[in-house]
Amino acid sequence: MQLNKLTVLIVDDMAPIRKITYEQLRRFGIGQVIQAENGAQALNVLKKRHVDLILSDWNMPVMSGIEFLKTVRQSETWRHIPFIMITAEAERNRVSEAISEGVTDLIIKPFTTALLQSRLQQAAKGDVRNRQSLANSEEPELEELPIPEPVAATPLAQSKQNTVLVVDDTPENLTLLGGLLRDDYRVLLTKTGKKALEICCSETPPDLILLDVMMPEMDGYEVLEKLRQHPNSQHIPVIFVTALTEIGDQTKGLEGGAIDYITKPIQPELLKLRVRNHLRSVDLHKHLQSDLDNLIEKEKLKNSVDQLLRHDLKGPIAGIVALAEQIKTDRQATANINESSVMIDELSMQLLNMINLSTELYKIEQGRFELKAKPFSVHLMLKKMLTVVRKTFSSKQLLMYLEPEEEDPGNEVLALGDESLSYSLFFNLLKNACEAAPGRSRVSVSINVVDNKVEVTTENVGAVPEAIRENFWEKYVTSGKDTGTGLGTYSVSLLSDAQNGEVSMRTSDKDNTTTITVALPLSV
Repeated sequence: MQLNKLTVLIVDDMAPIRKITYEQLRRFGIGQVIQAENGAQALNVLKKRHVDLILSDWNMPVMSGIEFLKTVRQSETWRHIPFIMITAEAERNRVSEAISEGVTDLIIKPFTTALLQSRLQQAAKGDVRNRQSLANSEEPELEELPIPEPVAATPLAQSKQNTVLVVDDTPENLTLLGGLLRDDYRVLLTKTGKKALEICCSETPPDLILLDVMMPEMDGYEVLEKLRQHPNSQHIPVIFVTALTEIGDQTKGLEGGAIDYITKPIQPELLKLRVRNHLRSVDLHKHLQSDLDNLIEKEKLKNSVDQLLRHDLKGPIAGIVALAEQIKTDRQATANINESSVMIDELSMQLLNMINLSTELYKIEQGRFELKAKPFSVHLMLKKMLTVVRKTFSSKQLLMYLEPEEEDPGNEVLALGDESLSYSLFFNLLKNACEAAPGRSRVSVSINVVDNKVEVTTENVGAVPEAIRENFWEKYVTSGKDTGTGLGTYSVSLLSDAQNGEVSMRTSDKDNTTTITVALPLSV
């Protein structure tokens, strides 16, 4: 889509940031730019205006960016809109939360205009790809800026990793600080707050600022205030360098957003240590964007794999199952062919079950599963499944039976749910019962209709060990199985909840039995 045809919604609680971002977008050629100061106000905009792309801050009053994102993704009308989140806080759990809620892209503050433009273009095209190869093209190389006023300083070192801006109206102080830092960093010097703001709000802002407090025309406090009002300089660390030693003066600077105070006269070693330590944090922050991009790429790759599993594999497997069913009902087929068709059916359904567990469970856990319930025959499903399970556990010589054995043709019991997920649910239910049952014992399955619910109950010999009864449905809980994963009962519970069902477990030490009941909605 051409940028001049886009309508972009900016959501940020700081008016100066909204204004500057608005101007940036207009320079990019964006056709329409709408502003909102929080998520709630942005929702009202969406109800009234067409929006092609959303650019939202994370931390906002009334409704935060993540709350706004969740609401947008839950709406059939808005869920397709590309959503770029901008944040200065990039803890892994918050990033993972944004990714799981469907964020299109994440940009870490501070960022350059070139980076913002690139990400907008990619999001508008629906192309959020690996940006590692774009790092050099997105971030213009810093060039050494000349000292704006004559200062008696020796030439500064070239091509250092970090850039430090020193702002002081006294030439001697500039010379001193520049000399102390130039062997380790690129150093920029200026005598005025105005020039400092030009440098910091440019496309090549410094990594750290050493800022004098007492300066003519514009003092350090005013410079800091203006720095915090521009996206390019909003999060640049500022260290005040001043002769003021009163606690009130230091408190005023720290409240305004400075990260440290260094008092004059300068102690060289102390200055170097503080600058080095603060720049370590800057370097870590620089890596956050690429780490975050990789997280997004991995999530999109996983979604692509999920898509492959759900569609490209499930379709052929369903075809194999159907063919196996046809072979079993073919009267001309030999006994060996019929036996092979049963094995094909068994293996296909087990493979389908593994696909469900690897893809749908994750979506359910993340709250992203959407149930599309349809009626299906529980009796027919369990009858076919018991044929497969009997063969799988034939070596244990279990007595397995279904009640009622045959369903009344005129009174078919239909459950309302996802048939594929229900197959995985009941397969794991039966599989766990058979694994827990001792050899030459019994496993019974019964179907009943109770209070508009279809109840499927399994009972097997063997009581659940007392040590795991309280957390029986939790993930990775298992007992007595060397190869057990602890996902069987967990998946039964999760797949039941996802279909508006219920599960319960009863254990009888007296009878040495375990009874599990799954109740799914009845289709009426």
